[in-house]
Amino acid sequence: MKRKVTLIPGDGIGPEVSLAARRCIEATGVAIDWEIAEAGSDVMEKKGTPLPDEVIASVRKNKIAIKGPVTTPVGSGFRSVNVALRKELDLFACLRPCKLYAGVRALHPAIDLIIVRENTEDLYAGIEFEEKSKEAAALVQKIKEWNPKARFNPDPAISIKPISESATRRIVRFAFETALKNGRKKVTAVHKANIMKCTDGLFLRTARDVAKAYEGKIQFEDRIVDNMCMQLVQRPNDYDVLVLPNLYGDIISDLCAGLIGGLGIAPGANIGDDTALFEATHGSAPKYKGLNKANPTAMILSGVLMLRHMGEAAAADRLENAVAKVLKEGRSVTYDLKADRHDPTAAGTSQMADAVIRAMK
Repeated sequence: MKRKVTLIPGDGIGPEVSLAARRCIEATGVAIDWEIAEAGSDVMEKKGTPLPDEVIASVRKNKIAIKGPVTTPVGSGFRSVNVALRKELDLFACLRPCKLYAGVRALHPAIDLIIVRENTEDLYAGIEFEEKSKEAAALVQKIKEWNPKARFNPDPAISIKPISESATRRIVRFAFETALKNGRKKVTAVHKANIMKCTDGLFLRTARDVAKAYEGKIQFEDRIVDNMCMQLVQRPNDYDVLVLPNLYGDIISDLCAGLIGGLGIAPGANIGDDTALFEATHGSAPKYKGLNKANPTAMILSGVLMLRHMGEAAAADRLENAVAKVLKEGRSVTYDLKADRHDPTAAGTSQMADAVIRAMK
């Protein structure tokens, strides 16, 4: 019986890498009935929203989806479709494995980290007030009443950073359960509790409390986020599973992607209690749209995560091993994976997918 899965192609290079991933997933032999749901900038022009209700309804119904990259305007325009999907579907855990494959150039050997990022709170909650707005002015005035020592420059824009015990508890528990499931030995909580003693302080206190239930099974430690960045650059192999609030998780996952060859290699998953959305972590790169140049690896590896989530472990292993073989050989890979980015032998998006499919046979 075919499993119903929502496929959101995205925009920019999204449709190309999504098609490549779809073909590779289908080549594993797992029976999937794809339900296509359109979201992104192209849909915005037609429907006045980048995220139509039918997209959310499809994911909510099918409980599993895979999504290509979607453009997020910088500084203005509509808010992130990615963030909206996570919030609307309560996909509270962002899972981003960062694994170095043979054949990919990197600063360190044998990196294999798992980033677990809280998805629903922190500065990404979207509680913001524009500069010179009456709401921002009223908030500044109220804060000065509560804390007479508070100082503001004139007419600030303001963002609110909520961190709760309940959301922290479930994301830290998810990190420990992920460690157990994947045979990992250590969970590191990342924070800035030395400065943000209320919000990050709550995150750290809660993480320490959750860790008590896993004593003797999984080691626990914590790191301040700026020091964590330095540690990851210098000796990433000292770490295993990292659990972080939303903003730090976003930044650190990109740093770790840089350690394994770039965002083109980095898959991702957003997981809730009964729904999961899989996606490449890179952007939509609209300037490369339709050029058949984009690296499909992150999207294909997101498909590997999806297959494992579906209980198709053997198919997931075959697909991951095929990707690893293609990367190690280094012939049928896109330009960004070549030693010389102008190498005329570089494969296109679809040709790299062809090579992965052949490697499974």
